[in-house]
Amino acid sequence: MNVLLVYAHPEPQSLNGALKEFSVKRLEAAGHTVRVSDLYAMKWKAVLDADDSTEHVPGTAFSPSLESKHAFENGTQSADIAAEQDKLKWADAVILQFPLWWFSMPAILKGWVERVYAYGFAYGVGEHSDTHWGDRYGEGSLVGKRAMLVVTTGGWEPHYGPRGINGPIDDILFPINHGVLFYPGFDVLPPFVVYRTGRMDEARFAQTTDALGRRLDEIWSTRPIPYRRQNAGDYDIPECTLKDAILPGQVGLGVHVAR
Repeated sequence: MNVLLVYAHPEPQSLNGALKEFSVKRLEAAGHTVRVSDLYAMKWKAVLDADDSTEHVPGTAFSPSLESKHAFENGTQSADIAAEQDKLKWADAVILQFPLWWFSMPAILKGWVERVYAYGFAYGVGEHSDTHWGDRYGEGSLVGKRAMLVVTTGGWEPHYGPRGINGPIDDILFPINHGVLFYPGFDVLPPFVVYRTGRMDEARFAQTTDALGRRLDEIWSTRPIPYRRQNAGDYDIPECTLKDAILPGQVGLGVHVAR
């Protein structure tokens, strides 16, 4: 199988760097073909702007969505965007690996998403009507592929527990898992999170890589997070709100997961 690892950390000799190298070796040893988009090493341009289209006329107004659509449809995207889209098409599974910075992904990875997820490629896909509001949330151009987050954080695991001060880790990662990955069709696996990274010694690193190795070995058999598909009957369309009969009176991010 083909695996794309999109990696965002500026220091190759960091814990993240070691985990990335471990993952590549583990996956290749299992017979998979791995490609790595090392965003810092690539000096990835994080800012979405008019330069992303080779046909933009200087001095004219820039519409991010409309120019993204035109460039994608007409083959006038900048070469770096098209190359990353080709990697996504090639991959059977995608791993996004990053440190949790200010409760989200690093800016360079957010910029990768904003630029690579072009209109017509990852959003704005499919019929929009009173019964079907686009091919998204369980449908879309990346359906049939798997995705998983590998995340490191300096905080303790209880800090991200159900009553932890930082908020539950599943809630913090929901915009990425549900909004960035499930939206264009990925089957999203539970994230692999490494806590308290400042207290990593050799023994704990061995435990961490052992656990990560098991997750990588099971990347094709792990049950995805059972997010509710938008067009499968759980939501009123076109409002895209959960039907009153499903978990009546309950609100919050958890209602979008079919437990």
